[in-house]
Amino acid sequence: MWKITINGPQVPTKDGAGGVVSPKVKAEWNEDDKRKRKLNANGVNMLNCAISFEEYLKVSRCKTAKKIWNNLQATREGTTQVRETRIDMLSKEYKMFSMKEGESIDDMFEIFFIISNRLEVMRITHSE
Repeated sequence: MWKITINGPQVPTKDGAGGVVSPKVKAEWNEDDKRKRKLNANGVNMLNCAISFEEYLKVSRCKTAKKIWNNLQATREGTTQVRETRIDMLSKEYKMFSMKEGESIDDMFEIFFIISNRLEVMRITHSE
């Protein structure tokens, strides 16, 4: 059994008398406990190295790779309602897209590709 503590990393736990769960002291850790602890540390390190400083500030207090991943996913994708709103806004932008007066063709294509790429990230395609 594993428990995530509020102020620390994942700590292996044991079932005690009366169904009370308590953390294992390090001397009680078995090979599986050590392996899970090492995998979590590697995951946390890898995620922290892969994200920008701004993203790191959002997840720096997270002690587990799973918690970091969940926070990044929520930040990037948002809730279902946020995702649907983004898709709706991008779809409208796509449908209303036109070249602005005084805009160069290069600028127009850049804006179009930004909109298209954002839609693609959201897994939305338009055939119009």
